[in-house]
Amino acid sequence: MKKASFALCIAVIALGLALAAGVKTFLAPCVHEDGSFGACHWAGQMLLGVGALLAALGLLALIHRNQSVRAGLLLAAAAASILGLLTPGTLISLCKMSAMRCRAIMQPAAMVLCALALLLSLAGALAGRWKKMRCS
Repeated sequence: MKKASFALCIAVIALGLALAAGVKTFLAPCVHEDGSFGACHWAGQMLLGVGALLAALGLLALIHRNQSVRAGLLLAAAAASILGLLTPGTLISLCKMSAMRCRAIMQPAAMVLCALALLLSLAGALAGRWKKMRCS
C-alpha cells in the first residue's frame, strides 16, 4: 500500500472515531433539565452510527490489498460522510433555539468532521487511480 493511501485510510478511521466518540462526550446533543431528550438526541444517535461506519470502512480499506476494493470501500465512506453531513438539521430536526447545544456545538462540529472525511475518502479512492488516469 502506498504511503499516501495508508495515511488517508488512517485519517478516515480517526475522523470516524472522533465523530462517534465526540457525540457521546464533548459533542453530545441537548439533555433537558428533567432528564428527557428532544429530537436532537436521534441526530446524535445517527451521527454515532455514521462515525462507527466511517471507522469500520476505513479499517477495511486499510487492511484490504486490492486497490479496486479499497477504492470502493473509500467511496462507501464518502457516501457515509454525505449522510453524516445531511443528518443534523436536514434529515433529523434539531432544537429550535440557535443557542442550544445541538445547534451551537454538535451540528457545526459534525459538519466539519464529515466534510473532512468526505474529502479524505474521495482523495483516498482516487489516489491509486490517478496514476492510471494520467498515463492513459
